[in-house]
Amino acid sequence: MANSSEIPDYDKPSTDDSISVKIICLGDSAVGKSKLVERFLMDEYQPQQLSTYALTMFKKKTEVNGKAVNVDFWDTAGQERFSNMHPSYYHQAHACILVFDISRKITYKNLSNWYKELREARAEIPCLCVANKIDIDYNVTKKKFNFSQKHKMPFYFVSASDGTNVVKVFKDTIKAAVAYKSNSTDFMDIVMKELEYYEKNDKSEDSGFDKD
Repeated sequence: MANSSEIPDYDKPSTDDSISVKIICLGDSAVGKSKLVERFLMDEYQPQQLSTYALTMFKKKTEVNGKAVNVDFWDTAGQERFSNMHPSYYHQAHACILVFDISRKITYKNLSNWYKELREARAEIPCLCVANKIDIDYNVTKKKFNFSQKHKMPFYFVSASDGTNVVKVFKDTIKAAVAYKSNSTDFMDIVMKELEYYEKNDKSEDSGFDKD
């Protein structure tokens, strides 16, 4: 079990040339968020329980454009309720996967609430919309869902059960997270990037001092 002191600081400079990003999943309980993450990671994932906040974090190492990327996927552990998510869940997130269950209409209607809460916490991070459980009725893929078009976000039909489009969703989200962290226009993100830059330079200068 982990405590709050073990929650990563994603703005802290890494000790190597890798980049660290945080991806969060939002949506009603039982829409399949955890199953989607586990389906993508399969046997690679290393879940870490953040007991202080009733959250679970899944870690993965990958590459984007030849650069090493450390990815943390955060899951709500079934505790999700509007306006009740702990601020740490949104803090320093670089991308979001917004999930609904095609077999439960209310989970689609509630996307607006989740999106509103997300934007209040993280105004500019990329968000991808996912229609999960299409294996229940593949005809649903012929329908149009206006929510994603209204908010101009990528939309995917997926199945955590049979794996349809799961890998594509997560690979696209990781790429979006890396691009956001590298080119964020959010004021606080820019400030933190500047601090990270100067801290790295200070360390490199210190390492060049002659020793007696």
